[in-house]
Amino acid sequence: MRIHIATDHAGLEFSTQLQHHLAEHGHEVVDHGPVEYDALDDYPSFCIRAAQAVVRDQQAGVEALGVVFGGSGNGEQMAANKVHGVRAALVWNLATAELAREHNDANVISIGARQHTFDEAVAFIDRFIATPFSGEERHARRIGQLAAYEADGSLLPDPREDGREATSPLPAGDSFDPEAG
Repeated sequence: MRIHIATDHAGLEFSTQLQHHLAEHGHEVVDHGPVEYDALDDYPSFCIRAAQAVVRDQQAGVEALGVVFGGSGNGEQMAANKVHGVRAALVWNLATAELAREHNDANVISIGARQHTFDEAVAFIDRFIATPFSGEERHARRIGQLAAYEADGSLLPDPREDGREATSPLPAGDSFDPEAG
């Protein structure tokens, strides 16, 4: 499988180790990250290029996934998700890595390189790569809804918009207490 990776300075050392690990496991690795350490570099262009490459490969019938990472993984996930056709998930444990593929058919994951040990992150990546999309109707339906919104902004009808003015489900004078059990 072709694996596109990207990081900024926060994950540069991690990136080198990851590339060796993935290659040793038979994957073709394409690095879209920086070529040298620069504490002031910016992750968006690196992560967007990796995400674009994943989509391009998948559209061409090439089996490909992406891994983006930085200090927290948050911004990197946001950057990757700006690319049409990308479903990037922030992964922080084995369950989220597996569910990203199994339920959401994620094609990119994001990991906080400063949040996990190398061994933890590699375990998340290996689980992500090894897990297939379940193909269950409910998951495919939801992914289809995301794709429709991405394509033309369409959403399912809002159940609150039936021609009546919205009303609160709480009686007058009551307030919502988020701490109440």
